[in-house]
Amino acid sequence: MPAAEEFRREWFEKDYYTILGVPKNADQASIKKAYRKLAQKHHPDANQGDAAAEARFKEVSAAYDVLSDTEKRAAYDRVREMGASGFGAGGFPGGGARGGYPGGAQVMDMDDLLSGLFGGARARGGSRGSARTRAQKGADLETQVRLSFEDALAGVTLPVKLTGPAACSVCRGSGAAAGTHPVTCPECGGAGQRAVNQGFFQMAQTCPHCQGSGRLIETPCPSCRGSGAERRTRTIQVKLPAGVKNKARIKVAGKGEPGGVGSQPGDLFVKVNVDAHPVFGRKGDDLTLTLPVTFPEAALGAQVQVPTLDGPVTLKVPSGTTGGTTFRVKGKGAPRRGGHGDLLVTVQVDVPAKLSREEKRLLEELRDERKESPRTPLGVT
Repeated sequence: MPAAEEFRREWFEKDYYTILGVPKNADQASIKKAYRKLAQKHHPDANQGDAAAEARFKEVSAAYDVLSDTEKRAAYDRVREMGASGFGAGGFPGGGARGGYPGGAQVMDMDDLLSGLFGGARARGGSRGSARTRAQKGADLETQVRLSFEDALAGVTLPVKLTGPAACSVCRGSGAAAGTHPVTCPECGGAGQRAVNQGFFQMAQTCPHCQGSGRLIETPCPSCRGSGAERRTRTIQVKLPAGVKNKARIKVAGKGEPGGVGSQPGDLFVKVNVDAHPVFGRKGDDLTLTLPVTFPEAALGAQVQVPTLDGPVTLKVPSGTTGGTTFRVKGKGAPRRGGHGDLLVTVQVDVPAKLSREEKRLLEELRDERKESPRTPLGVT
């Protein structure tokens, strides 16, 4: 992890909003969407051997790491505003002494400005921040699965294969050889930071001895050479809840790429694609169904059978029902918290394409018997 001074210089030099292609007032959802699109495009697994793509991926990840964190983003915005006002990465120009220092040196409250990232920076004489440098979390991964309509409603556990960086199967991600363990860094005492004087400031800088992890591996794992990671194919069992919707994005915590030794792995996001059903549709937690009925059933009323995922049920169609009328069958929809949605049954009056001679005669009698045209309200016959 870069030192505090390196972060400060990068913040002055790089416009993270431009890197992600979002405006400065973008909300978190827009920032996340932009990051996912760029990360997928430039991910090393999709651009093997492309150094430029890898560098772009790291740049995008660094921008997202700051802008996705409310506190870091606020500190970054303040640093950028300070730079626009005439401050620079090389130091803080004069403008009236603060804290009693001579020569017009400006003493900034770095705790307020950079505490979100650096773990606290103090003016000379202050105490060193005790917060340990947070190790770099592993990258998130995203994959897709396809489900049948029935499996989506019932819920299912699927094996998902991933090929790429994973925790070393020999040392289980510790980076240490069998029978050994990482030890506390003697340089920083496990804090991952050390104090560095910066003129009137004492900055909390990443410990160069342990690279901010607070730990040292004296006997590296021979398989991963101490990195704690290896490239392999692994199978993750992903549990999809009953009633999962099409295009849902399920988070599987800790199943992404491994981070540095001693850090947390990223997460796995599974996008769900649900196949269409030949009979049922879906509207939120409700299922939908188009039910054909005959003209006599619609006109006279009838008890008709309606299919559901649990077997047929009987629906009463009142006399005089018109096409397009929707009936609600309670509790026969998709699973949801605390129960099920409903089944929405829309009636469609079936008009036969062919009639027998007797059917035609009876319909002609009905036509002649009916005295009033349904078009009378429209002023026509």
